[in-house]
Amino acid sequence: MCPPRPARQSEAMATTTVNPQSSNHTGPQALSRPSEGRMVAGVAAGAARYLGVDATVIRIVFVVLALAGGAGLPLYLAGWLLIPDEATGQSVASQFIQQDQGR
Repeated sequence: MCPPRPARQSEAMATTTVNPQSSNHTGPQALSRPSEGRMVAGVAAGAARYLGVDATVIRIVFVVLALAGGAGLPLYLAGWLLIPDEATGQSVASQFIQQDQGR
């Protein structure tokens, strides 16, 4: 008995054309710490919204990383310092720099 012959590409491949202008998808959200839905500083909620996953998943990842080697806390602090707040559009680090330059 012979193995089945593979289908020719022209028979097996279906093609569709997508028009990006007709889609309702506006593209990826900008990474920011939201004003609502935050538990501590909004890093997990902002990362979850940016990645399109549930915030609980990101929070669990931070906790696992904190318990398994300690990387979770420094990553969370870096996110808090560098990810801009949704309300102000500025990160905590940029606010510190602007205050320091104003002296």
